[in-house]
Formats: sequence, structure tokens, C-alpha cells
Amino acid sequence: MSIISILFLIALAIIALFLVAMHVGFRAPRTRETKTPEDFGMAFQQVFIPTASNKKLFAWLLPVENAIATNIILHGWGGNAEWMLPIAKPFHKAGMNVLLFDSRCHGNSDGAMFSSLPRFAEDLSFVANWLKDQYPQRCQKLVFTGHSVGAGAVLLEASRRKDIDAVISISAFAHPEWMMKRFLGGFRIPKILTRVILAYVQWLIGLRFANFAPVSTVCHIDAPVLIVHGKADTVVPVEDAHAIIEHCPEPHLSLFEVDDAGHESVDKFEENSRYLVEFLQKEGVIGS
Repeated sequence: MSIISILFLIALAIIALFLVAMHVGFRAPRTRETKTPEDFGMAFQQVFIPTASNKKLFAWLLPVENAIATNIILHGWGGNAEWMLPIAKPFHKAGMNVLLFDSRCHGNSDGAMFSSLPRFAEDLSFVANWLKDQYPQRCQKLVFTGHSVGAGAVLLEASRRKDIDAVISISAFAHPEWMMKRFLGGFRIPKILTRVILAYVQWLIGLRFANFAPVSTVCHIDAPVLIVHGKADTVVPVEDAHAIIEHCPEPHLSLFEVDDAGHESVDKFEENSRYLVEFLQKEGVIGS
């Protein structure tokens, strides 16, 4: 075997190992639920919602008698429906139906080859359509709420629909390329390798980052949007929230910054939930 053939095989092996490492490194950690809404004082129905490729999504429907508005709440990367229960409770108490679900590869939902923001949005689309088909009276008014990657996903899906009455985006990054560069920067990866990784991820997802970046998708949403962000967020700095608002300075977009809240500070967001509820009341989604 020639030296060129050997070098070629070594190069192929390196590329193969690199791709495997990429998939392992960016795979969403799966954490299954250990509590239910009942532990938070809320009655619920457990359902499985069909989605793409015969996959099923685990979900909890928290009904409120005679309520015609429903808030679909979506967790972030590596999260699950249980993690969002503290945020769900104030909306439920305010008189809204709430539906929480696990995106594919998360919680108790079925798996897939990979997860991504567009796949989160695709799952949200299936959930919203299922809800409107099964319980049309409960979702005469429909709200999307998401956290982190889920926050970007609700903005993406809302930008594609005309049947959404309000959107609440919590801790969203402004652009996936910015987010990935921040993450990869911690490993001191050469710039050329960073470009290769970014190109490969876009190829794998099947979309360019610009096509689903919150800084862009928010401009295509007709419904009122509340961008919520923690001032102490070190994963996604609050400047990302500023960039989203500044890029699309429309009157139906507003920003609420939470003091001392980090990226995963669900407790801080829950403490300030009255502002989120008041936003929906002001927009006429629920009564005051």
C-alpha cells in the first residue's frame, strides 16, 4: 500500500472520528420526569401526541374548566416538561389551560437521530395542531411559551403561523452561530475547524442558521411577543435579547429583564411570573 493510500485512510478515519465526536458532543442529555403536575397542585391528563416518522411525544394537559385559552410550554435543551411546571403554574392559576410536552430525544418522548431547534419547532407544530383538532374549544386563543432552545423554537413556529395570539420567549439566544461560537470558543478550536463544524451542523439540520435565528424569525411574527431574559445569564448574555429587540423594533415586541436571573433560573422567572401573566392580560388573551 502506498504512502498516499495510507494517508488517505488516516484522513478518512480522522474525519469519521470527528463526525462521531460531533454527534456525541452535541447530543441532548435525556432526563426523565420524576414528578407530575399533581405534585404542584394541578390536575392533569397524560397524553402521547403523534409526530413525524410515527414518533410520539409525551405531554401533560392541565385543563381549567371553561377556559378557552391554552398556553403550550416548551422546555430547553436537555430539559423536560417537569422542569417547566413552576412556570406553568401561574398561567394555570390565572385561568389558562396549559400543555407541556417533551420534545423528541427528551424526557419520555421517543428518540430520533438528532435534536435541533427546528426539530423542537416541528414538534411544537404537531402539538399545536393536535390540540386544535382534539380540543378546539380549549384553544380559541393560543399562546406559545418556550425556554432557551425552546424559546427559539416558539419564535420559529410562531413566525410560520397566523393562529397564535401571543408568544413568550425566555432566555433565547439571538443567533445559533453566535451561540455555537461562544460554546466552541471555550475549547480553543482553530477557526478553520470552527467553520467546518458550523457548516456540518447546518448541513445536518438542513437549514442555514440565518433561516431560524430568533433575531430574524421574530420579525415575521404578527402576534405580540414578550422577550424575557435574565440579567445574570452567563450562557446566553442579555445582549442577545437586546439584539433581538433592536433588530426588529416593532411595537408588538417588548422586553422584560429579570434581575439576578441566570439561564436556568426557573425560580426567578416564576417569582416574576405576574409580569408574564399581565402581558397576556394586556393583550386580551386572558381576563384580568
